[in-house]
Amino acid sequence: MITVIVLTYNEELNISACLDSVSFSDDIWVLDSHSSDRTCAIAKAKGANVELRTFDNYAAQRNHALSLPLKHDWVLMLDADELATPEVLQEIKTITEMPNNPVTLYRMRRKDMFMGQWLKRSSGYPTWFARLFRKGRVQVEREINEEYTTDGQVGLLQSHLIHYPFNKGTAYWIERHNRYSSMEAKRLSEEIEASIPWGLLKDKDPALRRKAFKQIAYRLPCRPLLAFVYLYFIKLGFLDGKPGFHYSRMRAMYEYMIELKMIEHTRKQKGLPI
Repeated sequence: MITVIVLTYNEELNISACLDSVSFSDDIWVLDSHSSDRTCAIAKAKGANVELRTFDNYAAQRNHALSLPLKHDWVLMLDADELATPEVLQEIKTITEMPNNPVTLYRMRRKDMFMGQWLKRSSGYPTWFARLFRKGRVQVEREINEEYTTDGQVGLLQSHLIHYPFNKGTAYWIERHNRYSSMEAKRLSEEIEASIPWGLLKDKDPALRRKAFKQIAYRLPCRPLLAFVYLYFIKLGFLDGKPGFHYSRMRAMYEYMIELKMIEHTRKQKGLPI
């Protein structure tokens, strides 16, 4: 058996399906940031343990969740708009029952859904996310787009989670990414002063390679335009049809928001007018 952790804030539209997808677990924890809707009531009705914590950043929230009295040695961390498929659960069952498994953290991919279809190309797929790990062997760092570190080995799962980032509407996606861009801009303004970790470009861990790539990408001129060109043309996002076109444009918009806020942050630091 495994423990499941889900972070929530006003997720009444998503939480029921998410919890149903992992209903096999007898130890499900919902760490909620004081929702004002029915999220907590739904989670309790589904048999989940509900813990409340005021949100400060994603790393702190996830580390707090890992400090709870979790029942099992293996932990599956989900977002409320993600579903675990039967294939994922079967693969996790096989892995967690392996004796003397040296891997303490597994990364997996998601299928991002938009307008009723999988954005196989324009989403930048495949992106690898840390989701399954041994209790007490992982630390979460970075306030946004978190990074998971472990003292053991890192493995990759072949199955996919299903991700519904637009379940709460396009307006919510834009609102959320407005918040994300503020957090990302502040962090990147600090990180960009550090040297590029060139060695990570050859690392076997795809998440570490992506980290190095981002450090390079955020130093390039015209990055929002390049983001669109990369997703829509190089990654063949145009094959995703209209959803691919719209999503590629929204991702470019997100990068533009980050770029403007990085400029704003730098000017503030120098005491210049915004």
